[in-house]
Amino acid sequence: MPMTLVERILSEKVGESVRPGQLIMVPVDQVFAHDLSGPLAITQLKNLGFSGFKQPDKVRFFLDHASPTSTVSAANEHKTIREFADEYGVELIDVGEGICHQVVMERYARPGEIVIGGDSHTCMGGVLAALATGMGSTDVAVAMYLCRTWMRVPETMRFIISGELSKGVYAKDVMLHIIGQIGSGGATYRAMEFVGPTIDSWPVPIRATLPNMAVEAGGKCGLCPSDEQSKAYLESQGRPQDYKPLAGDIDAPCLFEMKVDASSLEPQVALPHNVDLSVGVTDAKLKNVRVHQVYLGTCTNGRIEDFRIAASVLKGQKVAKGTRLVATPASRSVYLEGLKEGVWETIITAGGLVNSPGCGACPGVQTGILGSGENCLSTMNRNFKGRMGNPEASIYLASPATCAASALTGIVTDPREVIK
Repeated sequence: MPMTLVERILSEKVGESVRPGQLIMVPVDQVFAHDLSGPLAITQLKNLGFSGFKQPDKVRFFLDHASPTSTVSAANEHKTIREFADEYGVELIDVGEGICHQVVMERYARPGEIVIGGDSHTCMGGVLAALATGMGSTDVAVAMYLCRTWMRVPETMRFIISGELSKGVYAKDVMLHIIGQIGSGGATYRAMEFVGPTIDSWPVPIRATLPNMAVEAGGKCGLCPSDEQSKAYLESQGRPQDYKPLAGDIDAPCLFEMKVDASSLEPQVALPHNVDLSVGVTDAKLKNVRVHQVYLGTCTNGRIEDFRIAASVLKGQKVAKGTRLVATPASRSVYLEGLKEGVWETIITAGGLVNSPGCGACPGVQTGILGSGENCLSTMNRNFKGRMGNPEASIYLASPATCAASALTGIVTDPREVIK
């Protein structure tokens, strides 16, 4: 019987065919929390009478949001996590290693696994055909303790993407377009499966933007097939043994199917204060919109491929007067690669600044908080009111190219006007 990718993963895990809507208990392969969700998970574990992990090798804690810390309360939360991880023998990925989702993709996620994280963007692990999903701290604590969790088998929404991207258009534009079409609740508790010739041609770091933002449409998870691109990526990370081919059947019944002609898209921008308010960059709503800060990075677009795009736009140019440009690599490996390639030198020479790896300004707890009345154009995944720490500021979302082009002009700018 034909199966969607999420049905195949869950069927293999429980040892029998599953169907959408079915409630099941599944073993968990990996579970993690970070410095915002971790302290509560630790508290819940202690409330459960916790005395030790059954499978400590499956449990990890990341210190990535306040990285490094800037307040006493954050420093104390880090201290709590460090001491807990040391006491119970679980891995701690400390300050400077990078954002949990990026590091999980680089080091840990494997095709066919169940990955649970204490953060909604855990779904990014689906780029390697893992069923990766975010849960609340209590569910994460239970998953850490038992290494299993309950789940309702999600219905599948299939997105078939074809066509070659035009100049100045990138994966971020494709995903902003999709969310604009189906709405911020259009995929609630559903698996968003991304397939098609365009997906087949994209390497894993480019694909990752799509499953990362599945939750912005309400998705339970976002999934790409495990194929030759996945194999090449895992080999590049020194993990060839982790590869296995895994895909859904294109003729498997699904709830919804949408065909996207990527060649017809122009660069997209999401307007404040919702991700589904996406419009083409030439839309009249964006005419002469002032940009006070440009933010490059986050788990959505913080890979070296994203910074290469931005640097190619910025090279030999200067950031507009009155506009700040802030870049934060998503992991230490991205940081080191950018050093080798001169990417950070290009950004700094243009007038920008580069932070240490982590979430940075995205969650509003670290460097880059906005002033009241200011606009930020960012490569991040959310533009909710107050997301970057100030409810009196506004956030627009776009690709690295659109962000870099706008940094040069000080207003929202079509990257096709400046790409050489």
